Amino acid sequence: MKIALVRAKYNPFGGAERFLNDAVAAMQGSDVKFTLFTRAWPVQAAGAMKHRIVNPRYLTSAGRDSGFNAAVTRAISQEKFDLVQSYERLPDCDIYHAVDGVHAEWLRQRARISSGVKQFGIAINPHHRYVLTAERAMYSSPKFKAAICISQMVKADILRHFDVDPEKLHVIYSGIDTEKFSPDSRSQMRDATRGKYGIPAAVKVAVFVGSGFERKGLAQFIRALAHPAPAYPAVAPEKIFGLVVGKDKLSKKYEALASQLGIRERIIFTGGVADTRPFYAASDVFVLPTIYEPFGLVCLEAMAAGLAVITSTGAGAAELIDEGVNGYVCDALDTTGIARAMHDITPAMGLAARDTALKFSPKNMAAQYASLYRQLQK
Repeated sequence: MKIALVRAKYNPFGGAERFLNDAVAAMQGSDVKFTLFTRAWPVQAAGAMKHRIVNPRYLTSAGRDSGFNAAVTRAISQEKFDLVQSYERLPDCDIYHAVDGVHAEWLRQRARISSGVKQFGIAINPHHRYVLTAERAMYSSPKFKAAICISQMVKADILRHFDVDPEKLHVIYSGIDTEKFSPDSRSQMRDATRGKYGIPAAVKVAVFVGSGFERKGLAQFIRALAHPAPAYPAVAPEKIFGLVVGKDKLSKKYEALASQLGIRERIIFTGGVADTRPFYAASDVFVLPTIYEPFGLVCLEAMAAGLAVITSTGAGAAELIDEGVNGYVCDALDTTGIARAMHDITPAMGLAARDTALKFSPKNMAAQYASLYRQLQK
């Protein structure tokens, strides 16, 4: 079986691409062969799949997306594929892998943190208008056979915004390499990483991992770190340190916020990294107070590494949280609740988080993909 994959901007370290890479790797040795159509193939890209470069010129962001979609449709038509699985809103795809969720829902949630002026700018932005139009065209296309939803939340969002047959929506969670992400080597990596960044051995550390700081809630993470422990007013608040792992063009803005709140000395900004494991090892709790995150693969990675997770109601990974057992779920803007949860995390919750992650195997994920592909070929 030959399947064409479509992802315009292929970043090997991005969350969407990790879903893609994990799915392809998990199916190696099967009769399914993948070819990725993309604008560029970075040197760090996985070697488990073939690729084709499709890179038409463009002048605007809307033109970038529409031009790529048109060019990749032409390129795919020149070869024989059994199925086309897209990570872009491609009207001619058979399967949409909804790793980016629903754009209409993201804009709805973004309004919670945007000023009226910013919301107006978003409403008239040609790029957002194009994505919304392409999204609607894809779900209404007669060629559309299925969406792979990476959480129940994404499935609910699709049904909320589009008239789609629920039978076409398939929830397949990611698998996780629980040997790669494991607590086993934690003590050695923990000491080395804390030493490198000057973090005291005895303090509690909360880690935030991700790029796209506005959407993923870095401002709320910083404000929660600055918040006194609300549940213990008679006790001096514990000084929790923060690790921010990821890059964003507005990083300086968030560093300034930490300084404004008087906690800059307690937050380390690492920038983008290729390997997040040393930072999980150095930490005691993972925090992702995102406004909108279709799943949040970093949550599953952190759980596999033995960290309890605090995330938001806007994250698909919240479906894995057993409140007070392996983590907590808060509203993304509830910095008081996030602060309380960080103080309430215990080592036993990290062990429970690890047990949860062990249920999500790449083998099981691959079996679900293979089953879906066979079903769609009939």
